[in-house]
Amino acid sequence: MLDLSHKKLDIWNFSLDLVSKIYLLTSRFPKEELFGLTNQLRRAAVSVSSNIAEGLSRTSKLEKIRFLEIARSSIVEIDTQLEITIKLNLCRETDLVEIEKLTNSLFAMLTSLKKKIK
Repeated sequence: MLDLSHKKLDIWNFSLDLVSKIYLLTSRFPKEELFGLTNQLRRAAVSVSSNIAEGLSRTSKLEKIRFLEIARSSIVEIDTQLEITIKLNLCRETDLVEIEKLTNSLFAMLTSLKKKIK
């Protein structure tokens, strides 16, 4: 694996924690959700960390900001999908406490990082 600077940042490491927690949560979903919410949540979580990595590797400020915006949008997508999982009784709000903390922290960190880059 590449030894890149973004791997030392809390924001990227927290995003990997989010992926792990989303995979753990969705592993308990019914099999019929494999190509529905399970797939959507996992792809959105992977998108957060991937776009942080790709954005921070870009040299242009505009490109960095664009990829960080995509990562933030994926967090919003995760939030919406988690609301749906509650409505469908696939999990309880108490199952999401750690994920909510991570998504709130990551959203704030991405917002702050975007401002610093501008």
